[in-house]
Amino acid sequence: MSTTRRIRHKPRGVPANWRLLPRSFFDAPPEQVAGDLLGKILAHSAGNHLLAGRIVETEAYLGEHDPAAHAASGRTSRNAVLFGPPGHAYVYHIYGLHQCLNVSCLPDGIAGCVLLRALEPLHGIDDMHRNRRLKTRAIAPLMAGPGNLCQAMEITRAADNGRDLTDPDSPLRLYEDGFFCEKIVATPRIGIRKAADLPLRFFIEGHACVSGSRRKQNVVDQPGLPNKRGDGKQRA
Repeated sequence: MSTTRRIRHKPRGVPANWRLLPRSFFDAPPEQVAGDLLGKILAHSAGNHLLAGRIVETEAYLGEHDPAAHAASGRTSRNAVLFGPPGHAYVYHIYGLHQCLNVSCLPDGIAGCVLLRALEPLHGIDDMHRNRRLKTRAIAPLMAGPGNLCQAMEITRAADNGRDLTDPDSPLRLYEDGFFCEKIVATPRIGIRKAADLPLRFFIEGHACVSGSRRKQNVVDQPGLPNKRGDGKQRA
């Protein structure tokens, strides 16, 4: 009996120079992955159209050692994805209204993740405008903020929690295309109360699509911090 090897093709609409990120990319401390994800591309095949944006802002959450992380209370049915293999989508609701997308990091069994905070729209911009129902046609505010990007990209917990972002057959995927970030800035995380002073928010300096870009940024480091390896534990 002969067997035929399955040939996987890129999903419809994905440019030829986009390369799917491997699982090994995410098998690292969240603070490293958060910096390395800047400039990468999140793509969602929604129906027969492609929605995609370049990641311009992230936040790292360090698992059970981080009081601001969902994993701080231990493994539950809600946060189980965080304790699973790296490179999976963890989607949760905030304030009962918005949904947020995180990417799991670290080896299977060890919690850690990166929150995607803002994207630069690349493909499906008209669809994103319809999804957001904005009065303005401006590009910058479309996906500035974790709730906004999920709404624009049609990402929901019901449909996308647990998706393997490294699987070419998954509707939700992460790619690289050779984009180079000239300068990365690190600041304390925003929108949280616990461990809010840790420099775990990263963004591309001067990018118009960064959330809260009009507010004064308390810069604590420039670039290099995201490339330093750590142990995934909260720093003293």
